[in-house]
Amino acid sequence: MLASFPLKNRRMKKIMIMLLLLTGATFNSYSQNAAKAKTILAEVSKKYKSYQVVKATFSFTIDNPKAKIRNTEHGTLYVKANANKYKMVMDARELISDGKNQWTHLIADEEVQLTTVDNSSDALNPAQIFTLYEKGFNPLYTGEKKTGNKVYQTIELTPVDKSKSYSKVILSIDKTAKQIANVLVIEKDGGRYTYLVKSFVPNVKVPESTFTFNASKYPGVEVVDLR
Repeated sequence: MLASFPLKNRRMKKIMIMLLLLTGATFNSYSQNAAKAKTILAEVSKKYKSYQVVKATFSFTIDNPKAKIRNTEHGTLYVKANANKYKMVMDARELISDGKNQWTHLIADEEVQLTTVDNSSDALNPAQIFTLYEKGFNPLYTGEKKTGNKVYQTIELTPVDKSKSYSKVILSIDKTAKQIANVLVIEKDGGRYTYLVKSFVPNVKVPESTFTFNASKYPGVEVVDLR
């Protein structure tokens, strides 16, 4: 019995060494994937910010089993790439922002709600779809997949602020074009919000007035100032 202690000690040492090696390998792999994610996102950001105004068509899907909600809308988005300005036209509403104010046009109700842009909100405004990864997240490269003749790189974003309503955001990036093709937001309550980019046209020519709401063009529409 006494002679068995050294053998047990040697086994324990081997187990400890294996655990340390495994932990080190896992940490090293995580670090490499985190670094790769940052490199990919830096390339995406550099290319996106070289544009003036971007036009994208997209679908937006809300899937919340707990609330028994599943709905898909389609829209067109104009974004000033280096400013928080946008115009998003969807099936039932329009969102327009000059960077300070946001006009929400509820088409069927003939009402426009004017609010101040709140960048601290959990909600992602349209201008952030292509740049949301730039701050407040820990990015991790999780692999790539091929769909048709395109290869997409997947990056998982975990919010630094754990009080956010969402647990993670998953980006699918066109590897060749270096453009975000899909954004999936996973809420803590199980809800999922998906932006699927169907087309992306850089440097479109639009007047600056695109990013403000002109009430004279919408006779009969009531503007409610909620600022």
